[in-house]
Amino acid sequence: MTLIAFLRHLAFGAGLALLSALVVRAMIAVRMMDTPDARKAHDRPTPKGGGVGIVAAFLAGIIGLYLFAAVARLADTYFLGVIAAALAIALVALLDDRYDWPFTVKLGAQVGAALTAIVTGLYLTDIRLPYLGVVELGALGIVVTLVWVVFTTNAMNFIDGLNGLASGVTLIACLFIAWIGVTEGSWFAYGMAGLLAAGIAGFLPFNFPRARIFMGDVGSQFCGFILAELAVVASRFDDVELSFLLVPMLLAGVLYDVAFTLVRRLAQGKRITEAHRGHLYQVAHRSGMSPVVVTLVHWGFAVIGGVACLLFIEASSGAKPFVPLLVILPQAAWTVFVAARARVAGVTDWG
Repeated sequence: MTLIAFLRHLAFGAGLALLSALVVRAMIAVRMMDTPDARKAHDRPTPKGGGVGIVAAFLAGIIGLYLFAAVARLADTYFLGVIAAALAIALVALLDDRYDWPFTVKLGAQVGAALTAIVTGLYLTDIRLPYLGVVELGALGIVVTLVWVVFTTNAMNFIDGLNGLASGVTLIACLFIAWIGVTEGSWFAYGMAGLLAAGIAGFLPFNFPRARIFMGDVGSQFCGFILAELAVVASRFDDVELSFLLVPMLLAGVLYDVAFTLVRRLAQGKRITEAHRGHLYQVAHRSGMSPVVVTLVHWGFAVIGGVACLLFIEASSGAKPFVPLLVILPQAAWTVFVAARARVAGVTDWG
């Protein structure tokens, strides 16, 4: 990429970030409020729906990508599938922010949005694994894709409980994906990640370190959904295939926290659909850690994941299986640390 092209892309991203910021500012004025309760970290009513700015910037950008950036385009069917699915998840999540629908309604909407993309052909057909090479999934690829997209969408939604946590992780992940896209010639991954990063950049100053607005389900679910779809798109449809494992490594802190919490609650016989405050990041906060520090820890996990991705791409086939340890070991250490801190602070009920 030439310097002129990069500066042009940067200017376009800055314009999208400004659009996002303007929409976020408008959503503050709308005052769709998030009221405090026992499982939330904030103690006063705060506007939500800031994710509308992220969605607006992303959709404006991807329409521009579709119309004018031939080098970054997929086949029309797939491209329109991304746009339709993104619109579906954003609209339903926004209505959920307004009406606070039951979890079953949210889940049904997420499945519907995922299927919208799948029926256009956006699903995994194979996974490239170290030592094993290409593993053909066949019809199982549809199931794997559906589970992956719905789990990641919910994971980002569940982790969005402290200022800047979910949005900051998304921004860092997108910047690494964009960089990898440039270096590997994977232009759609570069463009899609850059557009989401621009939307986040316009929102984040309103949410961290002090929150003037929350991004709400419309933001967290949208970010999770787009990152999940980006993993599918980048691993299958770009001119240069990126390993499907890259996005899970970037989101290791988020995915681990949610998976660990779900398994723990299942083992304790608790309902996994019931609202709670037992995620590791919530327990860390309840044990006396500053919310800013907890957020920065998760940003650090995303950076570690990004470094692991860069190493994974360059590693030999024999070394690739060991690279994910770089993201797994910090999660194990974090779990031990949070458990010890909770014990000292007398936090025995993890929720």
